[in-house]
Amino acid sequence: MRPSYREPNPVTGGGVAIGAVVTFAWLLLFGLVERDVPGYAWWTLLAGALAWAAAAVLVRHGDRGVATGVAIVTAGGWSIAAAIVAVRWAQTGDWPLW
Repeated sequence: MRPSYREPNPVTGGGVAIGAVVTFAWLLLFGLVERDVPGYAWWTLLAGALAWAAAAVLVRHGDRGVATGVAIVTAGGWSIAAAIVAVRWAQTGDWPLW
């Protein structure tokens, strides 16, 4: 007879959804701090870094489903910020983050 191993904290859809919603609100609040593109980009980068640090802690000591939702939405938020920076750069010809 072979041993069977159970996952102590299985990833569930509810956990992923909770992590996604909370991270969306987190990035939205940080994104609303500034009114210009460089400020938005820097605040989004900072908020995403903090969110990923929280996700790393959750992966090790907490719910990996929530950490998955955090990571997915953070990557999406960073992609949106990068697209906004790229569009501004293409429009003005000047790098907006310096």
